[in-house]
Amino acid sequence: MQEACFYKPLNFFNILDMFKTKNLVNDVNDVPVTWIFEHFCNLKEKLKGQDVKIKSLFNEEKTPSMCIYTDEYNTYRYKDFSSGKSGSAINLVKDLHSYTYHQACNKIVEIYNDYILHKGKYDVELFEQASKYKVTKFTVRQWTTQDEYYWTQYNIGSRLLHEHNVRPLSVYCMQKDDTELCIKGLYIYGYLKEDGTLYKIYQPKTLDKKFIKVKSYIQGLEQCKPPYKNLLITSSLKDLMSIKSLKLSNINVVAADSENSMIESAYIESWQNQYENILIMFDNDDAGIQAMVKYKEKYPFIKVALLPLSKDISDSIKDHGVKKVKEYLVPILNKKINEKEENS
Repeated sequence: MQEACFYKPLNFFNILDMFKTKNLVNDVNDVPVTWIFEHFCNLKEKLKGQDVKIKSLFNEEKTPSMCIYTDEYNTYRYKDFSSGKSGSAINLVKDLHSYTYHQACNKIVEIYNDYILHKGKYDVELFEQASKYKVTKFTVRQWTTQDEYYWTQYNIGSRLLHEHNVRPLSVYCMQKDDTELCIKGLYIYGYLKEDGTLYKIYQPKTLDKKFIKVKSYIQGLEQCKPPYKNLLITSSLKDLMSIKSLKLSNINVVAADSENSMIESAYIESWQNQYENILIMFDNDDAGIQAMVKYKEKYPFIKVALLPLSKDISDSIKDHGVKKVKEYLVPILNKKINEKEENS
């Protein structure tokens, strides 16, 4: 006689418990990046491709300066301008709680699983890259005495501005979908490549949109002169031109898009074969120092130099004068250049 098969029927709560358990994760890579940012930043909106600006999680502030944005791979990252901190979702949790990277990963998995056990699931929104304004056209104007006053306080004259293709603009226009936005102003400058292609707009008197990146570009690379033995990497075209205004010998100067974007390894490796010394000098603040540390960790042969005056080199010239900056800067660079000989 065949035995009867007895089973306990599944009710709604049994199914719900099974569903929750099935969706638990063991690896931080299985946790949606959008959930990490939404949870740890306490966002009121679902992330589905749009950029979000909130008040800093690291400092008290009245005006939001922390951006949650998508990179070129449509992956969310963050940048907090008040503290200089930036990076991935894991970096955010690591920075918020002073965790190690491993601790941050474990905490994310733990809290996400707790969320699943209580909520059942996390619905990932249909993710589409939010359309953004893109610069479509610009108009070059004549230089004025106001422009002259602005640039010469950093010891940057017409020769350097012409050499690095800096042009004053009367207007530039940006397009998003069917909407065009045109901006006019007195202090607007276009940074151009040798072929006339616009790669960045600089608005020094505008607090929230000081730089508008149009294309990626290593500033100063087209102006490098062989066969100089040394290369100095700095963080902006303005600093680059201020350094060149000091007429230092046997050194080329380039600048990345910003302190927050590292120069591609192919360039660094090529420069390692081309130059005897590669030095880096970013801003004299937490963000600049952290950025230089990242370069040093990835490329141990790069020599970190710091100018202990104002925040950056151009401001140091403005605040302390060319003579004092040169008196400080030359010995610092010479010491770094000669480190290899001293250590050999």
